[in-house]
Amino acid sequence: MLKKSYLIDMDGVLLHGLIPIPGAVEFLARLVRGKHKFLVLTNNSMYTPGDLSHRLKSVGLEISDGQIFTSGLATAMFLQKQQPRGTAFVIGESGLTTLVHNVGYVITEIDPDYVVLGETNTYNYDIIKKAVRMIRSGARFIATNPDPNGPGEGGIVPGAGAMAALIERASGMAPLFVGKPNPLMIRMALNYLDAHSEEAVMIGDRMDTDILAGVSSGLETILVLTGVTKVEDVTRFPYRPNLVVDSIADIIP
Repeated sequence: MLKKSYLIDMDGVLLHGLIPIPGAVEFLARLVRGKHKFLVLTNNSMYTPGDLSHRLKSVGLEISDGQIFTSGLATAMFLQKQQPRGTAFVIGESGLTTLVHNVGYVITEIDPDYVVLGETNTYNYDIIKKAVRMIRSGARFIATNPDPNGPGEGGIVPGAGAMAALIERASGMAPLFVGKPNPLMIRMALNYLDAHSEEAVMIGDRMDTDILAGVSSGLETILVLTGVTKVEDVTRFPYRPNLVVDSIADIIP
């Protein structure tokens, strides 16, 4: 029997902010001892895998950049497959722009092939106006993820999904969301890991992104209750995780 591979959501599963969830370090150690392949997945496109690896290691989670798969990385890979060496107007931080550059794309405001939206700390009216006009002029619209909000310093902050809704309303064009719950990101992650869905497990804290993405991709799914979804919410959804546990500490690979 093949060893199971693991796709693990980051926020709410392994840590809250920069505080590891109890048992996360030990769970990762069990994966390493058991020689299980794994990737940490995040819809957050603000940071590169290298940035995130450094941040995680600083709080005791030994995860290399090659074991981190972001929606920014998935978006860059998607662009490369769809139209190699194209052009894009990118709204986002270095976790998106660096990866788009790395696949051979030119980032430009001059007649781009794509408008690409991710999380950023610098949304402003001029940028939104440019994006809307480019899309109306024929640029294709892609967003890293549909999350309407996310955790930030001092509380909740608007996510890429909220800004995408504004641009969609003004331009009349809906974006393709690459990140979870789109099975596209899961398939890309499995290919990146050289793993098969039949022997893979998705661990997440949200029914509407992590678990839906896993179910849609044919993976075994495990919901942990240390993040967004509470146990009383599970029955509201038309799909079910294979297992519900209190935290990552309770999962034995």
